[in-house]
Amino acid sequence: MAISDPVADMLTKIRNGSSVQHEAVDVKPSKIGERILNVMQESGYIRTYKVIDEDVPAQKRIRVYLKYVGRRAAINQIKRVSSPGVRNYATKDTLPRVRNGAGIAIVTTSRGVMTDKQAYQQRIGGEVLCYVW
Repeated sequence: MAISDPVADMLTKIRNGSSVQHEAVDVKPSKIGERILNVMQESGYIRTYKVIDEDVPAQKRIRVYLKYVGRRAAINQIKRVSSPGVRNYATKDTLPRVRNGAGIAIVTTSRGVMTDKQAYQQRIGGEVLCYVW
């Protein structure tokens, strides 16, 4: 069965894996997924990620190595905001603040995928994909 929302599937696997303290989780590859993982890595929510089984396209996966601080997960919650059925856009003035700046909103803009803080600094808006805190 085909997945209708690969971003939501990836975020759910990361959320579930961090809640049960797995070291790593495997997600299906997508270009937007890799960009979201890159933002999460730069923001310090995951340790790293890598593409595995690159030579066999049918078995290609992205392994996400989760980050923990002591015994607590770095990710407390991930919430999908924009979905394929209901897109959520924000202008440069209406970009959301997650947990009063303690979390991040991942936004896809005309200049790429970035955090809400980066988009605000560059004075651009875009589609709000998810919240991470």
